[in-house]
Parts: sequence; C-alpha cells; structure tokens
Amino acid sequence: MTAKATALHYLELTEVAALIRDREISSREVTRSQIDRIAMLDGELNSYALVMADAALAQADAADAEIAAGRLRGPLHGVPVAVKDLCQIKGFPNAAGTMVHRHVISDEDATVVQRLKEGGAVLLGKPQLTEGAYSDHHPSITPPKNPWNAEYWPGISSSGSGAATAAGLCYGSLASDTGGSIRWPAAANGVTGLKPSWGRVSRHGVFELAASLDHVGTMARSARDAGILLGAIAGSDLKDPTALLAPVPNDLAAINDDLRGLRIGVDTVWNSDDVDVGIQAVLAEATRAFSELGAEIVEMRFPDASQAVSDWVPNCAVEAAVAHKATYAAHKHQYGSVLASVIEAGHAISGMEYQDILLRRMAFRGRVDAVFGAIDLLLTPVQPFAPLTLAEIRTLGEQPGLIAMLQRYTCPFNMSGHPTLALPGGFTQAGMPVAFQLVAGHLGEAVLVRAGAAFQSVSTWHRRHPVA
Repeated sequence: MTAKATALHYLELTEVAALIRDREISSREVTRSQIDRIAMLDGELNSYALVMADAALAQADAADAEIAAGRLRGPLHGVPVAVKDLCQIKGFPNAAGTMVHRHVISDEDATVVQRLKEGGAVLLGKPQLTEGAYSDHHPSITPPKNPWNAEYWPGISSSGSGAATAAGLCYGSLASDTGGSIRWPAAANGVTGLKPSWGRVSRHGVFELAASLDHVGTMARSARDAGILLGAIAGSDLKDPTALLAPVPNDLAAINDDLRGLRIGVDTVWNSDDVDVGIQAVLAEATRAFSELGAEIVEMRFPDASQAVSDWVPNCAVEAAVAHKATYAAHKHQYGSVLASVIEAGHAISGMEYQDILLRRMAFRGRVDAVFGAIDLLLTPVQPFAPLTLAEIRTLGEQPGLIAMLQRYTCPFNMSGHPTLALPGGFTQAGMPVAFQLVAGHLGEAVLVRAGAAFQSVSTWHRRHPVA
C-alpha cells in the first residue's frame, strides 16, 4: 500500500515526515488534522488524558518556519506524536493515571520530552495510562477502548498510547514497560512496540512504577518508525546516572531486507507449552518469513523463566512502595485498590526476601546473556493466548494462573533488562490483532529494528488499521 493510497492519519511516521520535509504538506495542516480527529473520535475512545492543541499548533508553526528556512532538525521535524502521561512536560500536569498527582504542574521537561522537542517533534498530548503504570486504571478514570473492538482489552499500562497510535490519533507515542506495558498494548492494538535495554533511555522526569524494571520505549506503526523514535530519545543523561554511556547507533543504517548471517533462536517447547494454536500459527508464519529473508533458524532451549515471573510481582511491589513513599501514607484514600494493594505488599516484604529476589534476578540475567552468545535474536509469543475480552480480563484477579501466563513472555525481559520488539503478525477469526515478540542481546536494538523492518517488508499486518 502506497502512502498516497492511505488516509493521512494512517500514514507511517516516515511517510508523513517525508511529506512535511518536502513541503508537500505543512506540519500545521497535519497537526490540525490530528487535533480535529482526536476531537471527533476520542470522546468515545478515551485514549488521551490531556490534549495540548494550542501548544502543538505553535510547535507546528515553528517547525514549518524552520523547514522553510532549510533548517531541518531530523526525521521527527514537524511530525505530531504523543507522550505517555508519566513523562513530565513543562507547564502541564503529569498525572501518571493517579488522582494524587493530577493537578501537579511539571516545572521541567523529562529528558525524553526535551529530546523530542530538540528534534522538532510536535507534541499532541499525553495518552492515558493505568494508575501509577500498574495493572488497573483508577476507579474514577474511564479506561481507553480498543479501537478494533471496544469489547476487547486495550492492554496495560500504556493502553492510551497503543489505542491512540492504532486509531490514527498520533504518528507514534512514547510509552513505558515495567512488566509488559509496551508489548501488551502493542499486541492488543495491532501496532509495533519497542522496549529498549534497561538504561538505554533516561528515566529522568518519568514517573516511577519500579525503578529497576521500568523501561521507556516507543510505539508506532512500523519497526522503522519505532526505531526513529527510539533514536531521538536514547542516550546518556547527566540527570539520570543509570542511563547508559554506550553510544546510540543509527538503527536505520543497518536496515535491509537481507537477514543472511542473522541467527534467530526458537524454543519450540517453551513456545508451544499451553500456547493457543492460533498463536503458534503466527509464530510458525513469522519463522518461515525470517527463514526466507535469509536468517538461520536455530532450535534451542531458553532458560527456565518461571522463577523470574514469580519474582516479578514482589520485586515490583517493593520498588512501587519506594516510588510512592512521599504520598501514600498521607493520601492513601486517593489511591485505587489495586495500586494500594501492591504498595502494601511491598511494605510487607523483608529486606532479606528482596535480596534473595535480586540475587536470583542477577543469575537469571546471566543465563539470558549466555543465550545470546549462540543466537542474535529470540522469537517468542507476546502472550500465550488469543486477545482477551474485557470480560476475561475482569476475572484475572480470580485466576493467578492466568496472570502468570500473561506475564510468561514479557516479565522475564524486564527482570533481565534485555530489549524486545513486539510486531503485528496476524489476526484472529474475530478480527483482532495478534503479535509476536523478538528479543535481542543487551543493547541490541539495532538488530531488532533491522529484523522487524525486514519482516514488515514482506508482510502487511502492520499496515492494517481499525475502520474509522
């Protein structure tokens, strides 16, 4: 499908960027179109917590003036994007899905926001998220709807980022992932989600859920677009000493449709054990496509991740309790029951228990690192079952086994810190998108983007969109 055959709001970021760069359309026209579309659709979709229309139009006008003068800032210049509502934007609230922080105005930009502005991106607004980026929306907030079917789950916690990107209400979005919160919404909404290595992106000015598990990443319509967004925000940061000093490669420079020499590991046992046959079919088709692109498919066994999945909840709970230590005691009545329960659980875990978790986590990370001595990428599901309806999600609290299954392929790579890419790979008979996941070695974002772009050069799943 060519750019001209696609509605403006469903173009890929790179496509609309080229139109703006070549002055076939102005950033103001694109931004105005997006704002009007949000006004038309988002009253029902609820994907945005905050729309910044006036500020966005001012940024678009500035971009147009600079582009007309020949001062191009980069691939995001003049392109409207969204920023999950846990990243500070100076002069606007940073609610993080909570009631406690909904009126707190940020006095500085998060580093990722500063870098988007430096790249000339237009910030449309802040998509909605679950309370504190944990597993449920605050009771007083209307959750975002899945634009494919409102009866289905839109994912957590970056639910608004996924819904807005899928519905053509932005050309990409910043999101975060602590246990799967980029990959679940990407899968549920049929978009591409890139969770980088832990530390690849600064967390300065980003509201914490669990500091050592939080990853700031990107959602977009393609792997190429997700890589462009990541390239704009990644890199070291004096304001965040945990941001890695490693140079940020040009992920797009390595993109080609020839994957010869790339080794993709497949653990057929892990990928099929209690996994829906439809998910297995998507994995098989992806495996075939990668093989035809020249990649070597390597049969292997992935280290047992069950303990890492079990440890994720208490690990997250302790760190969430720390993240909310300044507000929880005095404002407990403003917290929803789900986030309050995880904070209380964090308070109940002893230092020795937490240290045991950290030691097991270090050992697991080492075992995963060793895997990438023999392969370049790992292919897995995002989740082992078909897209969930809202009715099924409401029963999760009564089914701990189902929660563990949902976390099976996502939480391990927050515990280990390895980068992952969720890619649209098919649809169910009910018309809902299904995704698969690629995992790379530490700082392997470039190979993820390369493989994802190659797959999307021979597939069209990422080009499909909701009818609207």
